[in-house]
Amino acid sequence: MSIVLEDLVKVYGGHPVVNHVSVEVTDGEFFVLLGPSGSGKSTVLRMIAGLSEIDHGRVLLHGRDVTLLPPQRRGVGMVFQHYALFRQMSVSQNIEFALRIRRVRFAERRRRRDELLELVGLAGLGNRMPGQLSGGQQQRVALARALAHRPEVLLLDEPFGALDAKIRSELRRTIRSIQRELKVATIFVTHDQEEAFELADRIGIMNFGRLLEVGPPDELYLRPQTEFVATFLGTANLMVGEGTSEGVRLGPLNFPIGTLTPGNGQVRRIQVLFRPEEVAVKDSPEALSHPLLGEAVVEESSFAGSIERLRLRLPPMPGVRPISPPAPYGGHFVLIEASRSQHQARRWPLREGDTVWVGVRRVHALTHPGLNLLISTDGTAGSKGALAVGAQIARLAHARVTILAHGAEEAAAAEQLQRARESLGSGMASIDFRSSPDSHGEAVAAEADRHPYDLLVIEPPASERVETAELLLQAGEHHLMLVPPSAADRPIPSRVLICVAVGEPGKEDVLFAGRLARHLGAEAEILTIVRGESGKPETRAAQRFLDAGARTLSLIGVPARSAIRSGDVLAEIEAEIKSWDPGLLVLGTPLPPRRGRPSLEGLLARLLDRTDNRPVLIVRSFQGRLRG
Repeated sequence: MSIVLEDLVKVYGGHPVVNHVSVEVTDGEFFVLLGPSGSGKSTVLRMIAGLSEIDHGRVLLHGRDVTLLPPQRRGVGMVFQHYALFRQMSVSQNIEFALRIRRVRFAERRRRRDELLELVGLAGLGNRMPGQLSGGQQQRVALARALAHRPEVLLLDEPFGALDAKIRSELRRTIRSIQRELKVATIFVTHDQEEAFELADRIGIMNFGRLLEVGPPDELYLRPQTEFVATFLGTANLMVGEGTSEGVRLGPLNFPIGTLTPGNGQVRRIQVLFRPEEVAVKDSPEALSHPLLGEAVVEESSFAGSIERLRLRLPPMPGVRPISPPAPYGGHFVLIEASRSQHQARRWPLREGDTVWVGVRRVHALTHPGLNLLISTDGTAGSKGALAVGAQIARLAHARVTILAHGAEEAAAAEQLQRARESLGSGMASIDFRSSPDSHGEAVAAEADRHPYDLLVIEPPASERVETAELLLQAGEHHLMLVPPSAADRPIPSRVLICVAVGEPGKEDVLFAGRLARHLGAEAEILTIVRGESGKPETRAAQRFLDAGARTLSLIGVPARSAIRSGDVLAEIEAEIKSWDPGLLVLGTPLPPRRGRPSLEGLLARLLDRTDNRPVLIVRSFQGRLRG
């Protein structure tokens, strides 16, 4: 192997920007790291080159452990986005620089320089200064300089980011041709999918510091394994449907897919992917030779060069929850992305509002992961409530579950986990057991760094509910469920009260709470408290928001109603709890200050202190956070 990365970790300000990344790049392979901005791609490259220290893990190049070596001893050539040429040096001097500091003789330097100038298409321009060259030419000089000392590996960090589309295309062909000729192992970092598809032998997809999937471009595009990769690579129609022993059920459609794991005859939730080019659009159902999805209305039609892009609106489908494209908040319909050739578009023009019939040629099934649950236990009797409620959710949601025993030595932790195994019983889709001698917050933070979770379920000490909740919300990106000990003896919640403030964060509260309510088979009420009287503009806006939320929940199969109250917020919520008696209360966290941490001071703290007899779900807001 030319490049081997073993469990690389890089932490800035207590936050892992590279999170346990491991991958191998073979001799002569062109490997592309692809992901959104801020996903950790460039940091991985700098760790390989020795420009950033490694907090954990190893880098091996051609079998040599170079983790502790300085950059100049690693045998690495690196090309940056902004050329990084020496402005006071000529093209020839820039190319020769790495050879000169290695004390290579003049004749050899000149021979290698001329060879590289011809290789990158700049023969005859050696005496020019960087300022006399175009951007594309300067990047060719940077490439030649990186190759001058015959590096064992080549690293390119978004080298075309500052160039226009035509030059980018030309340079892609140049770099791929040179790389094939030299057979040097290469890692190329980009957030441009077209670049990745055109250049890569294999692609690694990164997000939030994690390497999610690795594979050939066509395999990742057609048969992704994760929701993020499915929606990040190209345009995706991704929905939650049902899987049976015969295949996939998506609303009215049934697709036989032999790759699904038999589920003992049980219907289970799965994610179903089909790309826009797999959507057939016709003027009648009889004209379709593919399974019929339904009758749709054209929402948008746009010209995109060689193809026409269509966005189609279908009525809701029983048993189907759209993921991508998402229906607008409050929209009671399903959106479908389709594409047609310009030849088809000219033969049958479509405009906004036209009615069409939609079929699907082929689908790919991802095993729907449900939720990722972390259940924390300290071995006390209080943890029984968290284990019982967490197990109920896990069975109904087909969730992946990790039980974390914290604050105990190895023998005591093993005993805690054994009791947890016995109390959970069977019926789990996936379960893992881990232990840590650390305190609650430290143990959860370490586990959240190791693996992302949707929901943390705990039973906090009764006297420290607020403090514990704040600590654990700071330990990761998960939502948090606080469970009282008495919940172990209660039935599954059949009513969910979602208390929201009107606005974007409130939408997230509704969407996650609705997802959980659907798994529980519960009905929901969306409640907000206003200061004004009925008929006032702010009250009418609040009612529109609540009604849209109820429609959104009904789209995913959750019976929902809305309620708007005026007066003291705490008193009105307590009155609604008393009159409706929900089994689960949902609250949203206030938006933290810029670069701040979640705080539950004020109203939320008082609510938590006065609602300690039922489970409380705290939904954290991600507004303003860069997401992939």
